[in-house]
Amino acid sequence: MTDATTRPADAGPHPTRSNTEPSAPLLRVSDLRTEFRTRHGLVRAVNGVSFDVHPGDVLGIVGESGSGKSVTARSIMRMVRPPGKVVGGSVEFAGEDLLSLPEREMRRRRGGAVALVFQDPQAVLNPVMRIGDQIVEALTLHGTDKRAARRRALDLLDQVGIPDAATRIDHYPHQFSGGMRQRVVIAIALANDPALLIADEPTTALDVTIQAQILRLLLRLRAELGLAIAIITHDMGVVAEMCTRVAVMYGGRVVEQGTVEQVLGTPRHPYTAALLAAMPRIDDDRVGEPLPAIPGSPPDPAALPAGCAFAPRCRYAEDACREQIPELLGVGEEGQLSACFVAHRGDGIGPATDDDAPERAAATVTVTEVRAPRPADSVPVLEVRDLRVDVGSRRRGVFRRDAPVFAVDSVSLAVRAGETLGLVGESGCGKSTLSRAVVGITPVAGGSVLVDGQDVTAMAGDDLGRVRSSVQYVFQDPYASLNPRRTIRQSLAEALSLRGLRGSALEREARSLMTRVGLRADHLDRYPQAFSGGQRQRIGIARALAREPKVLILDEPVSALDMSIQAQIINLLEELQDELDLGYLFIAHDLSVVRHLSDRVAVMYLGRIVETGSAASVYGNPRHPYTAALLSSSPVPSLAERERERVVLRGDLPSPADPPSGCRFRTRCPVGPLTRPERTVCVEVAPEPRSDGAGGQVACHFAGELS
Repeated sequence: MTDATTRPADAGPHPTRSNTEPSAPLLRVSDLRTEFRTRHGLVRAVNGVSFDVHPGDVLGIVGESGSGKSVTARSIMRMVRPPGKVVGGSVEFAGEDLLSLPEREMRRRRGGAVALVFQDPQAVLNPVMRIGDQIVEALTLHGTDKRAARRRALDLLDQVGIPDAATRIDHYPHQFSGGMRQRVVIAIALANDPALLIADEPTTALDVTIQAQILRLLLRLRAELGLAIAIITHDMGVVAEMCTRVAVMYGGRVVEQGTVEQVLGTPRHPYTAALLAAMPRIDDDRVGEPLPAIPGSPPDPAALPAGCAFAPRCRYAEDACREQIPELLGVGEEGQLSACFVAHRGDGIGPATDDDAPERAAATVTVTEVRAPRPADSVPVLEVRDLRVDVGSRRRGVFRRDAPVFAVDSVSLAVRAGETLGLVGESGCGKSTLSRAVVGITPVAGGSVLVDGQDVTAMAGDDLGRVRSSVQYVFQDPYASLNPRRTIRQSLAEALSLRGLRGSALEREARSLMTRVGLRADHLDRYPQAFSGGQRQRIGIARALAREPKVLILDEPVSALDMSIQAQIINLLEELQDELDLGYLFIAHDLSVVRHLSDRVAVMYLGRIVETGSAASVYGNPRHPYTAALLSSSPVPSLAERERERVVLRGDLPSPADPPSGCRFRTRCPVGPLTRPERTVCVEVAPEPRSDGAGGQVACHFAGELS
C-alpha cells in the first residue's frame, strides 16, 4: 500500500502489450460449450466461447449476471457442478488440452499451473482452520514438504501485503477484514507459482479503498511474477484500470473482443456501447439528466431468443438479428471482433463515451449543476442533530454493562424536500446504523431526530406514527425485504391500509403505484420470486411510496443490480423525486451513483461526518484527505484516467470499539502523522467541522492539502 503518490512504485506498471505478439497463447479457449440439464429444460450457459490469454496479458471478461462469465471460468478449471457439464470445445493450456486430461492430472494443474480466485473469500476459507494451515495445505497437496510449506506461507503473506505476517499466520479468517481475507485467498492461489490466475469478481464485495489495494496488488504481482490474469468483472472502470484485452459476454456468448483501447474507445457491439453509456461516472456531466438505460432485462439462459440474444433490447436490431445468430468476426482495427450484423457491414454503433474531450482528461472536472439548490433556510423534512447510536451497551447481568460503542457519534445532517443528500463512506463507518436509527429500528443514545421540524426522537406513540408516515426505507436487498409468501397485492395492501384505504380505493391506488414505478398492474397477484432483481426493487419502492412519505431513505438500493438495471432504477428515482418533491437520503459506497443523483454529499468515517458540501464542490475540490482518497480510488471507465494521481490508503477502517485518539482518520491519513510525524495535533485534538469556504464543512486540521 502507498501514500498519496502518482503511480505508486509497488503497484507495477499499467498493463501494456508488447508490439511483438507471442507465437502461442498461454491459454486458448476454443468453442467452449457448457450445458445444464434442468427440469425446466436445457440451459446453454456457455455457448461457443473462444478467446486467448497470452503470457503477461490481463484479460477482462465482462457482462451482466447470467451472461456466462463465472461458468466459463469454472469450465476452464473443470469445476462445473452437476447438473452442469462441459459438452464441447477445448481448453488448451501451454499446448495441453485440460478437458482431455485424467482427473488426477487435472488436480495437479488446478491450483498449480492455473489458479482461481473466487468472489467471496468468506465462503472459500475454512472458518475453523488457521490461515497458515490453509496455505500450507494448498502447498502440501502439490508435494511440498510441510516445513518448507510453512516458510513459503509466510513469504506469501508478506508478498500479498499482510502486515505482521509472522503473527497473523496463526489467526483465523474471522480475525481478518474482508480485504485481508481476499489477500489470503490470493496468497493461496499463488502458493504453487501458477502461470495463469483467474480472478472471479475479486473486488465486487469490497469498499472502493480496499478494491484499489487489491487491484494494485494484482498489477504488482503481474509485474513481479510475470503472471497472466483473466479477471471477471461487471465494472468497466476495473477493466480500464487493469486490462490489456477485453471479452464482452452476453447470453452465454462472446459478443465483442479486442484490446482495451479498442473496446472502450470504439465499441463495435451495441451491448458494449450501451453498457458504457449506462454507467454513471464520478467525472460525469449528466447530473440531473436521465442515464441512457438499456431497456428490459438480461435474457433467461434457459429461454434465449432464436437470433441474437441482445436483439430484444437493441436499438439497432433488424429482421436478420431476430432470425440468425451473428458470428464473431473481425471489424474495425486488427484484432477487434464483434458478433453484430450492423458492425459487420461497417456501420457505426455510435460513441459510448466522449473520452477524447479535453475536459475528460483533466484532473479536475468542472460539473454544471442542473437542479437549482434548495434554499438553505427552508425547514428540512428530515434532520438529525448530534445523533449518537450505541451498539455496544447490552446488559450483562444486573451489575455489569459493556462499554459503549458509538457506531454513530455526534452526527448532524438535514434533508430538504426535493433534494438528495448522498451519504458515502466505507463499510463499518456507520451509514446504515444512522439510517436505521432515524426510522426507529436502532435505539438512539443521544441527540435528536426531527421530522418536519418536530422532535420524534422518542420513537413511540404519535412520534413513531409520524416517522412511519413521513419517512420510508428502501432496503438494499429487495427480495429479503419482501415476504415470499405474499403476493405483491398483499404487500402493497398492508401499507395502503395504514393510510385508511379500503376496497376499490385501495385497489386503484395499488394499480397506480405499479404503473408509477414502471410495472404492470396485472402483475399484482404474482409472488416476489416471479420478478427479476430490478423489478423487485421497483416493488420495494412502490411499497415505500404507499404511505405517501416526504423522505425516502435509500440504503444501497442499486448495489446488487446489474449495470443496465441500475441505470433504470436511478432514472426512476429521479422521475419520482421530480414528480412528488421527495427528499432522499441516499446511502451508497459507489461514488459514481452518488455523484449522479445527489445535490449535496456527506462523507462519513468511523461514526462521524468528516466533510459535507454540494456534490459539485465535494467531487470537484475535495477538502478532506479521506474524501480525496475515496474519489481517487474509484475506477473510471476511461483510458485517459489511467495516469491520474491515486491515493491508496493504508490498512483497514479501525474498530468503533477502540477509535484512534484525536482525528479518527490519522492512522490511515496520507498527510497526517504517518508521513508528517511533527503533526501531533492530529493525535491529540479531534478536528471540529469548519467552513470550507464553498458553503460546506470539513473536519480536518490540514484541509485541502490533498485536493
